[in-house]
Amino acid sequence: MRHRDDSPDWMWSNALAALDRMEHLHRELFQPRQSRAACWEPPADVLETARELLIYVALPGVKAQDVRAVIEADALVVSGQRVLPQALRTAVIHRLELPQGRFERRIPLPPGRYSAVDVGSDQGCLVIRLEKAS
Repeated sequence: MRHRDDSPDWMWSNALAALDRMEHLHRELFQPRQSRAACWEPPADVLETARELLIYVALPGVKAQDVRAVIEADALVVSGQRVLPQALRTAVIHRLELPQGRFERRIPLPPGRYSAVDVGSDQGCLVIRLEKAS
């Protein structure tokens, strides 16, 4: 970033440079991983209450019953596929930012034991509830 002394427009040039970097990072976030099958990783939040672990996974347009959520070792693996709705397949696309295709996200779990997995959805997010085992 440039210093104040370089130009009277230093603040605008710094702001534009920061926006360019953010857009580049956004594009990289949804790049397919190099694995056995091309896939992308949806963003997720992990929250803990006294009785359960709540995992929110941003999957707009994906039905909860179309998602696989399993505990493997010390992680929750969420996988499935996001497809372009049939009605939009013949549309002219001007911008397509929501990733399509196969996704998989391995989410590390806090130490503990979990006895039940409940999968639902809320406001475009997949909500996975893991009940804490006693």
